Amino acid sequence: MEPTSSNQPLITVGDIFRAPGKLVLAGEYAILDGAPAIVLAINRGVECLIEEGSGIETPNGDTRFVNQASALATQYKLTFRDWNPVLGLHGGDKPGFGGSAAACVIATVLSGRPITDAVEIHKRIQGGGSGIDVKASIKGGMFQWNPDTGVTNGSQPLIPVVVWTGTSAKTAPRIQQYFAYDNRSWFVQNSIRFTELFLEDPIGGTRALYRNLLQMSKQANLGYMIPAIEEIVSLAENHGGAAKPSGAGGGDCMVAYFPNREAKQAFVEHIQRHPIYQIIKYQVSNGFHMVNHED
Repeated sequence: MEPTSSNQPLITVGDIFRAPGKLVLAGEYAILDGAPAIVLAINRGVECLIEEGSGIETPNGDTRFVNQASALATQYKLTFRDWNPVLGLHGGDKPGFGGSAAACVIATVLSGRPITDAVEIHKRIQGGGSGIDVKASIKGGMFQWNPDTGVTNGSQPLIPVVVWTGTSAKTAPRIQQYFAYDNRSWFVQNSIRFTELFLEDPIGGTRALYRNLLQMSKQANLGYMIPAIEEIVSLAENHGGAAKPSGAGGGDCMVAYFPNREAKQAFVEHIQRHPIYQIIKYQVSNGFHMVNHED
């Protein structure tokens, strides 16, 4: 079938469109004030299968982030589903890799709109946010994004160990609490410096970023710290490494870096013995892309 606009891809039944999830490695919260952040796109995201029929299907029935593709859904059935989901997490929770952002990117492309429109679409529906999760789903790989200038600088990925804390966390209430905290300029300036440090020294940068976030969260009273985060950070540092939450804190996943393979393996083995924490395996992913027929 011919595309309905010049931007819409050619579509056939059986095509699968994918967009990756994300890990925020540096710059959380400060990016909301225009500071740069670093994100890594991973192969745990969302995909959309094009099927015969009509309508839009999502795992939980929520179509808010994909309704822009409703015109195409009169000609095909659009089945949105997790791509490479993490199975067996404690409590059946999701790890917080930015599924709504990935779905929004796919739907924006299928609607025939420019892919970059997904940033504003997602922000409008979600009621705010930095947009870095959407940018990760679009661009893929690892890159630093400056929301004030719009500049993205790609770099060789720095691959962390990813640990599930055993608890899901909601981002929106913490963002509201962050904006209610007026005295945050010191935090933003520190975040800018420590984000640059991270690129040179992932362990030192991660430690500095974590302590900066922790201090800010205590002053802003935004519920960043939970016992699991404290324990995983301590464990990583006891093995010569560093760890911090990937994102808003309060749970979800953490990223950790180590000085050598032996230290990393010792940390991983310790986590694997824990009844709740879980190592999540992944690969760095390209941005939005299409595969043919269940490849």
